[in-house]
Amino acid sequence: MTIASRIKSIRQHLPESVRLIAVTKQVPTDAIREAYDGGIRDFGESKVQETVEKQSQLQDLPDINWHLIGHLQANKAAKALEHFQWIHSLDNLKLAQRLSRLAGEMSCSPQVCLQVKMLPDPDKYGWSVPELLADLPELNKCQHIKIQGLMTIPPLGLDDSQILELFNSTRELAQKIQQQNLPCIQMQQLSMGMSGDYHLAIQAGATMVRLGQTLFGSRRG
Repeated sequence: MTIASRIKSIRQHLPESVRLIAVTKQVPTDAIREAYDGGIRDFGESKVQETVEKQSQLQDLPDINWHLIGHLQANKAAKALEHFQWIHSLDNLKLAQRLSRLAGEMSCSPQVCLQVKMLPDPDKYGWSVPELLADLPELNKCQHIKIQGLMTIPPLGLDDSQILELFNSTRELAQKIQQQNLPCIQMQQLSMGMSGDYHLAIQAGATMVRLGQTLFGSRRG
């Protein structure tokens, strides 16, 4: 199947309310162009420098939205603000405060999701649920970033019912946070679901799914 045919097939099963983000880490720019021609405008990358290099080759495609989905090191924060419209992987308070300060200095307002670990997972970054709830008052002071929702990645080794339960718990956490009526924190977005589990994420209320292998086949490079 071509990339365009894969996109068309996935779109048929994707609610209009769900934004499809094509994960293009280690995917060459010719494949990104194919996805663009297939209607994709949202692309997810894990590394700032790889994205900068691709953007330089794709300057003729001005309406792409770039989403940072990988761990962001503090020393790359300013560069990330220059090159991404969305940061899904905001994973600690200190980074949030740094991004907000830099965004104020740079006169930009990035849209971000707070990365949360719904279950303990030493292989993932992000807040635990108690940590996130405790940090909400300070996050609410980060006025130069637009906190739009939560992002989560299930630990490896869960079965479908456990993954669905985790995604449902993420939605319920977002609802709990929204009920606090914090003016600088919105919970309208749920970034959850990848190639192996996005159908479960959609069941649970995902608004953004991040698909790589389903669109592009086995990772290249």
